[in-house]
Amino acid sequence: MAGSTFSHMYWDRHRKTDKDLQTNCRKAETGSLAVAASAALTIFLMPSLLGIQAAPVPQGHHGHKTLGYAWKLQKEQNSWFSSLHNVKEYPSPLQSFFGGIEQDQRDHWNPPRCGVPDFPVQPDGHHGRNRQKRFVLSGGRWEKTNLTYKIIRFPWQLSTVKVRRTLADALKVWSDVTLLSFTEVQEGRADIVIDFTRYWHGDHLPFDGPGGILAHAFFPKTHREGDVHFDYDETWTISNDLGTDLLQVAAHEFGHVLGLQHSSVSKSLMSPFYSFRYPLSLSEDDRKGIQHLYGKPSPTPALDQHQPDFETNEIPRMEPSTCDTDFEAVSMIRGELFFFKAQLVWRLRNGKLQAGYPTLASRHWQGIPEHIDAAFEDAAGKIWFFQGSKYWMYDGERKLAGPVNISELGLSVSHIQAAFMWGTEKTKKIYFFKGASYWRFSPSHGLVDSVYPRNLADWRGVPHDIDAAFQDEHGYAYFLKGRHYWKFDPLQVKVIGYPRQTSQDFFNCPVTPAAVNFFR
Repeated sequence: MAGSTFSHMYWDRHRKTDKDLQTNCRKAETGSLAVAASAALTIFLMPSLLGIQAAPVPQGHHGHKTLGYAWKLQKEQNSWFSSLHNVKEYPSPLQSFFGGIEQDQRDHWNPPRCGVPDFPVQPDGHHGRNRQKRFVLSGGRWEKTNLTYKIIRFPWQLSTVKVRRTLADALKVWSDVTLLSFTEVQEGRADIVIDFTRYWHGDHLPFDGPGGILAHAFFPKTHREGDVHFDYDETWTISNDLGTDLLQVAAHEFGHVLGLQHSSVSKSLMSPFYSFRYPLSLSEDDRKGIQHLYGKPSPTPALDQHQPDFETNEIPRMEPSTCDTDFEAVSMIRGELFFFKAQLVWRLRNGKLQAGYPTLASRHWQGIPEHIDAAFEDAAGKIWFFQGSKYWMYDGERKLAGPVNISELGLSVSHIQAAFMWGTEKTKKIYFFKGASYWRFSPSHGLVDSVYPRNLADWRGVPHDIDAAFQDEHGYAYFLKGRHYWKFDPLQVKVIGYPRQTSQDFFNCPVTPAAVNFFR
């Protein structure tokens, strides 16, 4: 109990004295809560002396992660949470914890939660008594009621048609009870900008992969007003419990973008923990909050706001079968194996295909072409992509250069077919392949070594016209051609016992009859 109490406290900017803390503890509830309060006091004193301003708050299944850094950023940056509240004095930690969250919320810490940080309860009047919390306003609202929205990127699991309809339905939850109206635009500026993104994405509120933080949004009257971000790594679904329900999460985040904070009423849509109730509906608390900002709907029947049927214009994205694909490029990046085909990428970690893949390669590396001829990560951690006579360079997911002509590397060919970094830690160099020739590139000099190109026969057993190449963590080199691969032993300097089928060994696919005939 002491651990969970610690992970839901925040501290006054002007730290309390020991006497203040003891007084607060004497005011805590009796029974089981009093035991928790006394345990929390011991934990509270240490960070208070260290000057820590924020403690962890629960984030769904990742209960020990923190959103506390948001309070530090409030002081350091002109960020969105600096305008959420004009807080003059915070209540005591124990009062905020026991008074601000209902019992049934304290009993369930596992549900996934919204990524918008929770703020302290404001005291009411000069007596400092806390009001009974209902809806909570951010302090900002839109000055107009006809708002536009735009979707930047989509989740891979759902068609664009379904995503558009679901997000429109989530906005309709709020427009049905107010004077608000929402119109989607696909070009130009929009009031509300929706994006599906991953990990660190430029707003100091990183996502954490599957589970935990699902989404966050920015309030009106802040420097990122209207931005709504969803964690791309979630398994997004619609109206079922097989993944994360997009409608319910989106409706909650749209409440934030319209000016509502988290509510302490656990059954409300604006509770910080998603409850995923079907069918979705607003609680009385949600309704009062949004109507306080934007008024009640007009009694006059509105004109039919039927959205156009986008489905007639959608061209479905055809994903190739993993077990029936010849890959265009393969690279070991950050210790994980990435396979590229057309605009898609497959991601293997510890030999297992990761959930959510294949997905668009542009989700990771914006600006790369749809078809990749070759890819590798150099010794400095830079990621190179090649297509035709051009190459691109990235640091993680941030583009550093490109497109740049490959002739600047000293290559005299119009394009390459494969590339990888090979050798020991001290002798690693980059190798380019095309047809029956290969080149060795020295990163320190930035040019191809003078004695190259050489004949691919130096790599005994490796076929001509390979499609891809990479080196594993044990120093073996792999060469892919069509749907097969060859494993090159650096000690014996040759291939032994290959080719083998790529889909079988890397993706656990069954051996196909074509593969059996190939090996005869």
